[in-house]
Amino acid sequence: MADNYDQYSKEELLRLLRERDRKPKFGLVWERNEIEHDKSLNDDFVALDFDPNLSCGEAPFENLIIEGDNFDALRYLRMTHAGRVKCIYIDPPYNTGNRDFIYNDRFVDKDDAYRHSKWLEFMYRRLTLAKDLLAEDGVVFVSIDDNEMLHLGILMDQVFGEANRVATCIWQKRYSRDNTSAIGDVHEYLLVYAVSPELFKAKRNRLEMDEKSKKPYKNPNDDPRGLWRVVPMNGAGFRPNQMYPITVPTGRVVFPPEGRHWAMLEPEYLRLKEEGRIFFGKNGDTQPGVIRYLDEVQGLVPWTWWPHEEAGHTDEAKKEIQSILGTQTAFDTPKPVRLIERVLRIATKPNDLVLDFFAGSGTTAHAVMKLNSEDGGKRRFILVSSTEATGDAPDKNLCRDVCAERVRRVAQGYTNKKGESVAGLGGSFAYLRTKRIPISRVFNDMQHEQVWRALQLIHGAPLTGYDLSVLVQLSGNAEDRLIYVPKLSEAILDEVARLAGLGGRLVVYSWQPGQIKQRVDAPNVAFEKIPEFLVSRFGRGK
Repeated sequence: MADNYDQYSKEELLRLLRERDRKPKFGLVWERNEIEHDKSLNDDFVALDFDPNLSCGEAPFENLIIEGDNFDALRYLRMTHAGRVKCIYIDPPYNTGNRDFIYNDRFVDKDDAYRHSKWLEFMYRRLTLAKDLLAEDGVVFVSIDDNEMLHLGILMDQVFGEANRVATCIWQKRYSRDNTSAIGDVHEYLLVYAVSPELFKAKRNRLEMDEKSKKPYKNPNDDPRGLWRVVPMNGAGFRPNQMYPITVPTGRVVFPPEGRHWAMLEPEYLRLKEEGRIFFGKNGDTQPGVIRYLDEVQGLVPWTWWPHEEAGHTDEAKKEIQSILGTQTAFDTPKPVRLIERVLRIATKPNDLVLDFFAGSGTTAHAVMKLNSEDGGKRRFILVSSTEATGDAPDKNLCRDVCAERVRRVAQGYTNKKGESVAGLGGSFAYLRTKRIPISRVFNDMQHEQVWRALQLIHGAPLTGYDLSVLVQLSGNAEDRLIYVPKLSEAILDEVARLAGLGGRLVVYSWQPGQIKQRVDAPNVAFEKIPEFLVSRFGRGK
């Protein structure tokens, strides 16, 4: 692909050179100026349209499935949900060269000289937006394989910061041997980055112990406290105040092994010894260990190794798809529910918000609902999926026919391929579509329903419909209310005054807030002008 420098003015060339000089010398560089412009990038405002026929359950809706390009959806969510998402999980296209990555409505193949650059530009734009959505203790997990893993790691270092890299987890996706390759491909990666690794470490959950993890705990002496095991009482390194002598029951004096120190100060050791919590072996002559009871163990610290026995495998994922949708061909590369469950068990609490903007077959929502049904939680999900329509398949709609359909069946119940009835896990979702509106047309083209939808999401309220039978659209509680005033009349002004008089904080959104303020001017009332308020929050998305 030829460069287009001949078309640049002197000022544009100088700007490019200065920009290039300012860039860090170490890091990931790709041919951003040489590749074809990503046509999904635009400066339009984005609104959401609601489709009741494809939604699941009744309003108010806490969960969202958004059909559209995820660049548009992410810019919208930055307007409504910035800083509120606890966990992002994505399974982006792996760019294998085998027609799995669509760029500008065409599949990218192995013969494309700019294959990696197109993928990196595509991911960079979306990860940059996603970063703004994470809460201060938020975390992002990205699945990837060997095709782009090294590039993606450096890209995420640039977007999220190298210091914010938490781990690179390895998921064993297969359990059967492959004799066709030089070295069998049996794993993928999950790259994990946190806004604050320290906060994530403090708040992340431990994994529940399975039977294998409990096996070392015994009770050979019929201890009334139950099963126990011995934990070594030393750690690596030299600490002068933790090198004290210990006399074992046989009278022998021992010190920490070479290059190690006792794991606690002497007063703590003496306290545990007094409580019978120090073990010196069957004959009372070994290095001391601490007795740890099973009922004291709060779970397992997650490892970077995720074996298929614990996190599922690809065969399992395909069988799940077939059981729910009746065919394995509905989606080529599904992830098993257990894999995403593991992500959520580590990273979320019962009331957290989860985002997946490469939603595929909807496994993330399935995992959210399954976990909620187990622990009574109220985790919420936002899924974003494109139709994946191309010139060769213009009628394809992955979001509608696979993602949303799977989530609907899992929520409401379905009949599996064996003819057995599977109970629903419960839950609902609003089905929404992105709609681009040129900035110059927002004042004329934005609909009242779209405005009200955005305002509810900005205020963290569940989505309700636009009610034509009421004077103003109202949401909130006695302490904090918002209202949308689409037009003015004496009756509407009286209603706003009445709501203001109820006390509590009231935010009034209107196309003509000045006229309302002349009638209602109270310290508990704030006014915002539409559409300027939304356009200002939205930004230009460049």
